[in-house]
Amino acid sequence: MDYPVSYSVDYPETLNRWTTGFRIILAIPVVFLLALIGSTSFGFRPLLLLGATSVVFLPTVLLLVIRHKYPRWWFDFALNLVRLEARAAAYLFLLRDEYPSVDADQGVHLDMPYPDAEGDLNRWLPLVKWLLAIPHYVVLFFLELAAIVAAVIAWFAILFTGRYPEGLFQFVVNVLRWSLRVSAYAVLLVTDRYPPFRLGE
Repeated sequence: MDYPVSYSVDYPETLNRWTTGFRIILAIPVVFLLALIGSTSFGFRPLLLLGATSVVFLPTVLLLVIRHKYPRWWFDFALNLVRLEARAAAYLFLLRDEYPSVDADQGVHLDMPYPDAEGDLNRWLPLVKWLLAIPHYVVLFFLELAAIVAAVIAWFAILFTGRYPEGLFQFVVNVLRWSLRVSAYAVLLVTDRYPPFRLGE
């Protein structure tokens, strides 16, 4: 059965060698934005309590535990915040050339179903999900290091060929998808289904 969080990135046939070559400089505002947001996805988990993501996480825990509710507007805010993070991650990992937009999907597709809090979510589980996700965080630490190495290799490939090697592209997307699913479970709290330990759909 498919996990209720989907993430994919359209594979680009060619990438701009110039913007790829200077991506480390061009990405400075993006990294700053992710730091301000306090991103919990895609390798920025240590920033959780420093930015806007804490505005999503802590009140959601309280809403679920005390009222057993997940307001639709709150979910929409969290979803759009994570979509922005996903576009920024795709840019940082060289998957897309477009500078991250605040609203357009830009070939980065992310979706999560709105949870029925009373029917789908245990009201007490948000208190321990962060603890249950620790094995994932250990695995993701090494996978995200490998994804960074893959992006560095891809950087050279793009400079010489204008293309992202498809195998490396898919590996990076799979790592980002895994990270997103863990965040959806442990931080966004949109599902009680434990994320699978697998790279792939």
